[in-house]
Amino acid sequence: MLKTVWLQEKSNKKTDGCTVLLGGFDGLHIGHRQLVEEAKSLRKPIGVMTIIGGKADEGLFTLLEREEIFRLAGVDFVFAFSFSDIKDLSAQAFASLLQENLQASAYICGDDFRFGAGAKGTPEILENATHVRVETVKLLTVDGEKVSSGRVKKLLLEGDLERANLLLGERFFLTGEVVADRKIGRTIGFPTANIRYPEGKFSIKKGVYETRVCVDGKEYKGITNFGARPTFDEPTELTETYLDGFSGDLYGRKIKVEFVRFLREIVKFESVEKLKEQLREDTRRIREND
Repeated sequence: MLKTVWLQEKSNKKTDGCTVLLGGFDGLHIGHRQLVEEAKSLRKPIGVMTIIGGKADEGLFTLLEREEIFRLAGVDFVFAFSFSDIKDLSAQAFASLLQENLQASAYICGDDFRFGAGAKGTPEILENATHVRVETVKLLTVDGEKVSSGRVKKLLLEGDLERANLLLGERFFLTGEVVADRKIGRTIGFPTANIRYPEGKFSIKKGVYETRVCVDGKEYKGITNFGARPTFDEPTELTETYLDGFSGDLYGRKIKVEFVRFLREIVKFESVEKLKEQLREDTRRIREND
């Protein structure tokens, strides 16, 4: 069972001897997944460091979402750090922090891993400071460019879900509780499951997407509007998902919305009938993979 340990809690004996993966880890892209596989070869419990908050933007996934991603990947422990608590630490102070809190048997990181104020800390410095083996893994590249969270975010902002998902190794997703809204969708024949975009999660391009939602073990194709709803003069931003073929009540239930591809921009239609025509066309496209 996955266990999350915060920096302030101090690690307990149950986490001693872990192989610890170092980095920001706001999710797991295919480069990160290489590190996990390398850690598995050492046959020790696996811990992943994750940083909450950042210099300029938000994480790809919330902490709860990250925990689910890590658990499915075979990680045993998550070591969570608040960026504000570590951003001003020197390389030596950060190394001491790891040594005091994690009691690792080995560290694994990408060969570009740097830490401490001014990014002056290197894997060699960490190994000398902690006397714990630090194994570096060559960075993964796709099309000649490093695989990174920053690259995934750029693709998400461009609406290029296909390439973003390729680099993630899974579909980009969000989770949340279905909330009641104005219930306009059901009046036009397209009832939607509405969830609020999680606070602290990287915001993708506003638009209409093809998505997938699993309910009671069955996967449904969906059409998701992420953003405002100008046809109804509704500026409040929600994530509204129409599940093709689903009938039932999802209010209060937690769902996971997986993004497959960007379908179109959000536009203000001149009438409700025009909107319905477009939604029928969107439905045809996701059914026929057009």
